[in-house]
Amino acid sequence: MGKTFPDEDGRRVDRLEYQAAISAALKRELGGSHLAIKTAMKWTGVSERTAKNWFAGSHGPAGEHLIELLRHSEEVAGAVLSLSGRSELRVMAGLHQTRETLRLVLDALDALLEASASEAGENE
Repeated sequence: MGKTFPDEDGRRVDRLEYQAAISAALKRELGGSHLAIKTAMKWTGVSERTAKNWFAGSHGPAGEHLIELLRHSEEVAGAVLSLSGRSELRVMAGLHQTRETLRLVLDALDALLEASASEAGENE
């Protein structure tokens, strides 16, 4: 009770807001099925009851369980960054991922163009 985290506006995030944010993030990432709960259990090593409480928003993960969720879930990581007022870090991570995807697409296009040029040279 009374545990708070600073958010982007400098105000404090209360426990209920934290629990709701983690619950929503887990549901966005995994859905709300029994398999989703089992996945969270596997990621963190918690009991089924604990994972269900996270999904229900009645409790939030702490310590090493939160770290394990951060390791496996982009949505949880984004929620924590947003709650802590560090949304710009999520944007930067997204830009890095977008850059890497574009690099892969450009590599594939280069390969297609080289193959097309080779075929055109053979047909002459």
